[in-house]
Amino acid sequence: MGDLNKLGLAEARDKLRSRDLTSVDLTQACLDAIEGAGALNAFVHNTPELALEQARAADARIAMGDAPDMCGLPLGIKDLFCTKGVPSQAASGILKGFVPEYESTVTRNLFDAGAVMLGKLNMDEFAMGSSNETSVYGNAVNPWRRGNEDTALTPGGSSGGSAAAVAADLCLAATGTDTGGSIRQPAAFTGITGIKPTYGRCSRWGVVAFASSLDQAGPMTKNVRDAAIMLETMCSHDPMDSTSADIPVPNFEAMLTGDIRGKKIGIPREYHMDGMPAEIDALWAEGREMLKGAGAEIVDISLPHTKYALPAYYVIAPAEASSNLARYDGVRYGHRATLAQGDGITEMYEKTRAEGFGHEVQRRVMVGTYVLSAGFYDAYYNRARKVRALIKKDFEDVFAQGVDAILTPATPSAAFGLGEMSEADPVKMYLNDVFTVTVNLAGLPGIAVPAGLDKQGLPLGLQLIGRPWEEGDLLNTAYALEQAAGFVAKPAKWW
Repeated sequence: MGDLNKLGLAEARDKLRSRDLTSVDLTQACLDAIEGAGALNAFVHNTPELALEQARAADARIAMGDAPDMCGLPLGIKDLFCTKGVPSQAASGILKGFVPEYESTVTRNLFDAGAVMLGKLNMDEFAMGSSNETSVYGNAVNPWRRGNEDTALTPGGSSGGSAAAVAADLCLAATGTDTGGSIRQPAAFTGITGIKPTYGRCSRWGVVAFASSLDQAGPMTKNVRDAAIMLETMCSHDPMDSTSADIPVPNFEAMLTGDIRGKKIGIPREYHMDGMPAEIDALWAEGREMLKGAGAEIVDISLPHTKYALPAYYVIAPAEASSNLARYDGVRYGHRATLAQGDGITEMYEKTRAEGFGHEVQRRVMVGTYVLSAGFYDAYYNRARKVRALIKKDFEDVFAQGVDAILTPATPSAAFGLGEMSEADPVKMYLNDVFTVTVNLAGLPGIAVPAGLDKQGLPLGLQLIGRPWEEGDLLNTAYALEQAAGFVAKPAKWW
């Protein structure tokens, strides 16, 4: 029974339905795994009592025959999701002590379906980062290692704790959020599957905001089938979120046939970056052959404004962040600085924000405030918005030509060592998002699928980008790629 935590969602679901195991046993196996994995620093707020209570309720529900797909399945929840009665800090010192009295729509959907919460997961502060090194809880650590080295590697960011927990079998799956690649990049770094759905598919209500026009929740799972199962439960129309789409949610799992014959897969020439590692380029070529072998037609396409995506993203995202983070002032909730005699409201704001926000959050707030200022609004923010519209049109033009999905690398490298990307050069870190930010700017669905190992034994992923609202078709293409790649590698346990 000790290996129950290694099950995926689909396999565990079927065993629960056939009464081969109970949710309590499954949950306890995950809790035991979490207890022995402190070195990964993936879980930051454990909720074992709540988990076992939910598991017992799930077992009773299954026994009565009232069991949705997610019923009884233990999950980790990224610390960006507000969870009623459980600390929800967004990995920031400024929200220390904040315990919501409400539940985010996504987690409510999961819990209403009978899912079990094991605890809250580490992440970059306010989801700002690509390596999980900006967290108030300290770094999350990738369970993978380079060859025989002991170097601690990043699990990616911002959903690094989610990625590490799923890859290390501490939970069966986890929630993540993706503003510029924060589901797909960590999924690729840890050898798991992560999908960012179309903007508006999952409600943002109750998810701590970073950049409101880019943020989107999604599942991080052990395979594509699990992603389909969990995504269906996470999605819903929500009147509490004005950007939530009132579009029916299909049965994504039922769409996984693996048949992609006649599908047209685009290969964007602009993603052939100078200095791209040979291993990434080779994997991309292998991915093309895998999809071709499955019956898809491979076509060259152009997304001409791709080169402007990263600078546009790093104007728009900080601008929205500076607006969203203005609410953290020490007045209503969270951290409040100790004031000296004579200090007024302005000093309280300044000291609270200086103490509560980490360096990367401060940097982005300052950049965002600058690009929104009267003298630079047109030069930076408005220009970035125009570039975003052009990037979106590039994708629309390609899809209008009959392309069903687009294949690209997920990341420009395998996981790098913690501390190897110096804070003195944040732009180098920002380049990690080079293949993923276009998807957020255009509001499209994108999925990262593990497809191979590099020469040091680290996982590498490929990304598929789909048409808006066609996650089912995208998941099916990803399923065909997953079957062709046959990726089954797992990290050797050292923690």
